[in-house]
Amino acid sequence: MTDSTQVAVEEQDTARTGHGATVRAWLQQGLAFGSLLVLVVFFAIASDNFFTWSNISGVLLATAVIGILALGTTFVITTAGIDLSIGTGMTLCAVMTAVVAVNWGLGLVPGVLAGLAMGALMGFVNGVNVAYFKLPPFIATLAMMQVAQGLALVISDVSPIYFSEIPAFKNIALGTALGSLPNAVLIMFVLGGIAYFMLGKTQFGRFTVAIGSNEEATRLSGVNTRRWKVIIYTVAGIFTGIAGVVIASRLGSAQPQLGVGYELQAIAAVIIGGTSLLGGRGTIVGTLIGALIMSVLINGLRIMSIQTEWQYVVLGVVIAIAVLADSLRSRKGR
Repeated sequence: MTDSTQVAVEEQDTARTGHGATVRAWLQQGLAFGSLLVLVVFFAIASDNFFTWSNISGVLLATAVIGILALGTTFVITTAGIDLSIGTGMTLCAVMTAVVAVNWGLGLVPGVLAGLAMGALMGFVNGVNVAYFKLPPFIATLAMMQVAQGLALVISDVSPIYFSEIPAFKNIALGTALGSLPNAVLIMFVLGGIAYFMLGKTQFGRFTVAIGSNEEATRLSGVNTRRWKVIIYTVAGIFTGIAGVVIASRLGSAQPQLGVGYELQAIAAVIIGGTSLLGGRGTIVGTLIGALIMSVLINGLRIMSIQTEWQYVVLGVVIAIAVLADSLRSRKGR
């Protein structure tokens, strides 16, 4: 076989592999969307209260927080990493927003910027620990999870901080700039569009997928993978900061004991949507569908008056099934 023939064969194999991955991604998204429809129909039949606008609005608002967190962590998981700090990190960002805006009296804009900066800082530290100090992502972000939880309690003095002195703050999440759609949901979809563009149309996205597919080969091709990992974790941290601002606006306060468990819901949303825990494959549309599935499931269990203990059981089973399905998809993709 000549060199030119061999190159042509390799290009055809690569094209087939890419096409197969695309088909699998669309199939996974279709399956996730079908699951969402089944859940909606089931809960609509089970409870007359499910399809009321107040309940649908509540589902969408809950989805906004989970969805924004999930969008950021999609980038991290696509690199074959993980971020367990996004739940308590979101809480710390909300607390910093409140401290700067309310306690320090600096107002709305500095408070929001402080929340975003705190998210970026946490992401940056996570990225440095993973990329330069070679800590496993699970350990690095687990440590940050504990640090963020402790700092949120210390900085707030274990007390909620209310935004009653800044009435406009609630409009970030609860205002309606577009019809009757809450602003928090609009923010989520706008961020989804930005994330979709970043992952699919930019160098940032190409390197994110490449690092997750084969980090060593990407490094040998001349890409500074350590620097890009730091950038990816920092971007994910900014999404965490935005989620912190949104949830604080939605609640009208920064609740320092909130946040634990949100990371599992966000990660489950990412995996359900079709992003692989093994890296190299990410889907923003799937992540948003996964976030809707998690919110509908949680809301449906609550309006059916399922005990909280059993809600945890169901969510645990859903997460286990999502990870198992991802493992099976990865084996078939080899």
